[in-house]
Amino acid sequence: MSEHETAPIVALTDAARHFGPVRALDGVSLSVAPGDCLGLVGHNGAGKSTLVNLINGTFGPSGGQVAFPQGSEGVRSVFQELSLCPNLTVAENLRIPHPGLKRPGWRRIARAEIRASLDAVFPGHGIDADSEVDTLSIAERQMVEIAIGFAPRGGAARLVILDEPTSALDAGIAEQLLAHIRRFCEGGGAVIFISHMLGEVFSVASRIIVLKDGRIVAEREAAGFTRQGLVDAMGHVAAETGGTAAPARGTADEIVIRTAEGLVARRGEIVGLSGLAGHGQAAALARLFLSQTSDWRAGRAPRAVFVAGDRPRDGVLPLWSILRNISISVLRRDAWRGLVNREAERRVAEDWRRRIGIRTDNLDNPLLSLSGGNQQKVLFARALASDAPLVVMDDPMRGVDVGTKQDVYAMIRTEAAAGRTFLWYSTETEEVCQCDRVFVFRNHAISAELTGADITEEKILEASFEMQEAS
Repeated sequence: MSEHETAPIVALTDAARHFGPVRALDGVSLSVAPGDCLGLVGHNGAGKSTLVNLINGTFGPSGGQVAFPQGSEGVRSVFQELSLCPNLTVAENLRIPHPGLKRPGWRRIARAEIRASLDAVFPGHGIDADSEVDTLSIAERQMVEIAIGFAPRGGAARLVILDEPTSALDAGIAEQLLAHIRRFCEGGGAVIFISHMLGEVFSVASRIIVLKDGRIVAEREAAGFTRQGLVDAMGHVAAETGGTAAPARGTADEIVIRTAEGLVARRGEIVGLSGLAGHGQAAALARLFLSQTSDWRAGRAPRAVFVAGDRPRDGVLPLWSILRNISISVLRRDAWRGLVNREAERRVAEDWRRRIGIRTDNLDNPLLSLSGGNQQKVLFARALASDAPLVVMDDPMRGVDVGTKQDVYAMIRTEAAAGRTFLWYSTETEEVCQCDRVFVFRNHAISAELTGADITEEKILEASFEMQEAS
């Protein structure tokens, strides 16, 4: 093997990045060579995104060095917060990072290249290269972004950085991506794989690095870690929530939701929606939420609140502060004679910042100063701080670290035990299996209702494909 083939694609030496007094990255040294699949893990705010931005050139280092011994061509990034232009087609989005698509007839070349990349990564994807991006589901958009990352674009991809790439994908599509990553690295490519789904990290990573507070706290071959050892190395950052033991499952018989399609939820229940992505779950949640909140005569207390998985489109208020993003759900409740109670507003926001572990020292900071996972925590804080008896959650754990997930699960269970009802769509079967009742969707209809011991991964998968086989 030649020296060029073994030289690192990127090498960081004591790399640091500071934002005022905040040391987002504080002296990191690592290298990535051809054939490597580097698993990068750590809690939200550990420095993962800052590290990626140093490698791709978005930020320059405040100290240390970032070097590309073979040149920086072929280094790609696919971010958790998708960056596609929604008013352009899939093929037109490929043109933006493609230096070779400038001559007449480029559309034909772009269509062929993105189709070939989609076919390679996601066989049977069914995505039209001429579709406008805003007509695609979030899972399809994530697939397109990943395919653009691996596409040739005038030169072969050598290092692809994937930041939470499966967060909107169901298990079957995610496995297609993981298989492609393995093939890509076996062929001499390299990947930095960032994920809170530790099973996926172990599935593809040859080496794992754990970041905490901007520093590397553990690094070794993937086989040298156990799952629990990896969680222990990451440490736990979320604050105490008053106990982590999950209370007993809800048993109330009072039906609070019944839809025309057969979706039923009782008081104190956690109801899961599952099945292959794009089969009507998100649409069913949207219809249900709108039916509960579209009354212009609504009183002081909302009937339902919403936790979005697609933060930029459906969740965050990007120009507002962290404080305002949390408190908007309780302003009316705590108002006095129509005036906002600023003291109560801050008290509620500070309480939820502590309980859910939002990593900021100042709630008046802009929301976009937070990492993606911490922005998602803000959406949970907004919903759970309200008095709404129904919480609708559309794949809400996208990009949330494993420690915070456990805390949120415990909070959800505590709130359900107090009588609050949750409707929860998730692409993670492990999450759905924590629900009291699960409705499996197939072809925009409910194919199975599961309760108790029947809520298993096997039963959910069986129901996900049952109607397809019957047809």
